[in-house]
Amino acid sequence: MKHKINETDSGLDISINIKDDKKKKLLEAFQECQQGCCSCPTEEYKKLESFEITNNDDNIELHLKSKGGAKLDTTKIKNCLAFTEKQAGQKDGE
Repeated sequence: MKHKINETDSGLDISINIKDDKKKKLLEAFQECQQGCCSCPTEEYKKLESFEITNNDDNIELHLKSKGGAKLDTTKIKNCLAFTEKQAGQKDGE
């Protein structure tokens, strides 16, 4: 799984490139996060106003909008991505 994080005025946009056969489990894991069932070892989710997921071909797009005035920590979000990837049974670099 390769990803790219872009900071925006309202939060973060994350683009994840992943093979189609591995995408389903990862999408399911992100949907749990979106529903507030996040088990990541960080409390960044408390800063979220919204969490949108878009599924495109070989990409998953995550749009994280922070609550007014809050700034999402990209290092902690990277840790969340790695944790979620591991939880979904993915291997680094795929």
